Amino acid sequence: MIRGIGLDFCEISRMEKMRMMTRFAERYFTEAEQEYIRGKGFHAAQTMAGIFAAKEALAKALGTGISFDLREAEVIHDEAGRPAYRLRGKPAELAGGDNLLLTITHDGGIAGAVCIREEGVKNG
Repeated sequence: MIRGIGLDFCEISRMEKMRMMTRFAERYFTEAEQEYIRGKGFHAAQTMAGIFAAKEALAKALGTGISFDLREAEVIHDEAGRPAYRLRGKPAELAGGDNLLLTITHDGGIAGAVCIREEGVKNG
């Protein structure tokens, strides 16, 4: 059963500006996410925007808005590049044993993410 859906969009140009601000990255992204973003080279801002949108989509799917440290909701990728969440702290408590599905896309200067929260076994 679906318990929540979150959708968010982020302008890639906004993240291009923010990418140069170390304080912004340290406030919203884990060290592993920052490393992943840096590794994307030319597409770093696009990747950063997608991860940021994924965190916002999670907050909406949980039904809380941004009520937790966004670094506690880490976006990870498997070998094929498929995104997922690794939660700890408050977002992990809020998600309980629910399964979280995530997709991220980029097009026309915009990154978007959808998070579906379904009753079931906890991810990660």
